[in-house]
Amino acid sequence: MLSTIRIFGSCHCKRQLSALPSISARISQLDINQRCSVRGLSTSSEHSALRRSYLYAVPASSDRMLEKSLTTESDIIIYDLEDSVPPSAFDKESARQRLSIFLSRSPADKLPRRERVAVRLNDITTPFFEDDISEILKHSSVGTLVLPKIHAARDLDHVSRTIRKSLARSPRGSTGMPLRIVASLESARGTWNLGDIASWTSEHGPEVGGKLGALLFAAEDYCADTSVVRTPSRQELLFVRSQIVIAAKAFGLDAIDMVCVNYKDIDYLKDECEDGRRLGFNGKQAIHPIQVETIQSTFVPSAKEILRAAKIVHQMEVAHSSQKGAFGLEMEGGGKEMIDAPMLKQAENTMRIARAAGLEIPSFD
Repeated sequence: MLSTIRIFGSCHCKRQLSALPSISARISQLDINQRCSVRGLSTSSEHSALRRSYLYAVPASSDRMLEKSLTTESDIIIYDLEDSVPPSAFDKESARQRLSIFLSRSPADKLPRRERVAVRLNDITTPFFEDDISEILKHSSVGTLVLPKIHAARDLDHVSRTIRKSLARSPRGSTGMPLRIVASLESARGTWNLGDIASWTSEHGPEVGGKLGALLFAAEDYCADTSVVRTPSRQELLFVRSQIVIAAKAFGLDAIDMVCVNYKDIDYLKDECEDGRRLGFNGKQAIHPIQVETIQSTFVPSAKEILRAAKIVHQMEVAHSSQKGAFGLEMEGGGKEMIDAPMLKQAENTMRIARAAGLEIPSFD
């Protein structure tokens, strides 16, 4: 018999998320067709594994925007030294120093946690790249580097060598975690070399050379490079987006979907988020803080999905105890759905994400 459940609706609610089937949770009535709102969850250390929203670009050239970033609830905040900064050497140097001063503040000064702080560098072909890394790596508050215009695995080799050289000159405090690298795919050549990029590891080891953590799709750059005409249907980008997800998942990486450029149309944003989640993306880029809540509430399981997953996990345990490897799950509207090992794995993935998001899960008597 199913106990009642309550979906997490406030970052101050007490979590009850022990492993099934021993979860004991009381649940109030809920609309299982309504997606769970998880706004604000990412500000708690309990939810540090969630990387649904990547907000950028916070221009390092603007003190006002740097300060404003401290109020965002985005899982990842990308401070930008690249496109949002004018291209002159003076502007690039000024932005780098301004960001360095900003990152020097203590956590007590409300600097976001390390796992939420990312910096997008200038690409490796520019005269600014090495100075960017040298300055940014002075700050242990930075957990992620976003690398634009990654076209091949050798580009990441160059990044890794530069990280190693910079750390040798100016080692930063130990964080116990490798520097996370996000490779931005912006070209036909980059997507052609997806397998090599996704399978890349540093020859110097992750602690010294960084560790690839995600593939990010920069759709506008990709369209400019390939002459693809982007439309609201997204049909013309289905192939490349699917390729990126498959490559990422093959090597244990996150896949981050493209920006929704129509940032004021929340209904369209939600549709695009749901599309990306169906394709297997872990999260999405945001270009405006107004997009963050929709992204974060969409890239988690719905209450209906959590309920189904909990049933599958519980009933599969019952089936295994009876030496059965499959069972029939009652479907809404009648009929039964055959559940076996692959569907159990999907259910366990749903449960894992729900737990990370602080969503309460049903238990069974």
